[in-house]
Amino acid sequence: MSPNDAAPGPLVVGVVPRQHPEVIAQASLLAGQLGRSILFAFVQPNSYLTEWDLKGNITDQSLHPGDLDDDMTADALGILDAIEAQMADCAIVWTLRILAGEPWKALARLASESRGSMIIVGTRKPGVGAQVSEWLGGATASHLAAHQHRPVLVVPRIPTNPKR
Repeated sequence: MSPNDAAPGPLVVGVVPRQHPEVIAQASLLAGQLGRSILFAFVQPNSYLTEWDLKGNITDQSLHPGDLDDDMTADALGILDAIEAQMADCAIVWTLRILAGEPWKALARLASESRGSMIIVGTRKPGVGAQVSEWLGGATASHLAAHQHRPVLVVPRIPTNPKR
């Protein structure tokens, strides 16, 4: 079987707490049009991978909405609630994974492991904090586009003040 014969991979969608709803909405719309599932991914802030064996088999545990433990963080639960609310009337198959590490590396690794066909991320909320964060660490979308071969879709935030 050639790679072209394989079923198309999921859309890998990076999600963060209190993210603008356009990211999930656009991912859902695109998944429906392409006939793909969605693999939502939340990278725990301030997390890191302590061990990495490139020769070993790397497996991430999929967090299906019914499988959340009581010790899940408030951010992850908030993200899950937002996804469930937006995907409630949608027939698209989706899952949520909680990842660790640098966000762009974690998303690229997940896309590779799942044979994802595209990575979708949102833009940051405008402001000084976002500018400083981008200056220090760079934009996730920029790193993704520069360091892996899958298409990266960046969903802009719809401005609340159209004059800006």
